[in-house]
Amino acid sequence: MSADKKKDLLDEADRLREEGRPEEARKRLLALTAEYPGDAEVAYRTAWIHDVLGLESEAVPYYERALADEELATEDRRGALLGLGSTYRILGRYGQSVETLRRGMEEFPDDGALRTFLAMALFNTGEHDEAMRLLLELTASTSQDPYVQRYRRAIEHYAKDLHETV
Repeated sequence: MSADKKKDLLDEADRLREEGRPEEARKRLLALTAEYPGDAEVAYRTAWIHDVLGLESEAVPYYERALADEELATEDRRGALLGLGSTYRILGRYGQSVETLRRGMEEFPDDGALRTFLAMALFNTGEHDEAMRLLLELTASTSQDPYVQRYRRAIEHYAKDLHETV
């Protein structure tokens, strides 16, 4: 199968998902995966559709396969790290979730979604101080709320150690 044909089939699966027909998209992607078992982009899209359908445990091996390939496009890699980390968390695999999301933060330090999902996973592992710090720093740096911005420096200062008193 040519690269153009593969792209057309991936585009068709995306269209089906966007039209609210994710099960049909899943069938197309599984067939494409059988034809391209080592293709990172196909694996990523297949993982994603399983997540969309609530089939998280089935999504994991596809995410792992996609991330094992150095050729995965940057934005797909970002999405796969977030997707796998989030999927591990929802499956109760909190340690793997934290590890995956930390790796994502190392590669994409400005990604607020990765920080947010890492904070959730840290909450699940009992690392509440770090989870709260991440969320407070994210709020201070991204909020458009004028009142948050008025107190941004204080929020950033207190985020470093919420236990600090005078």
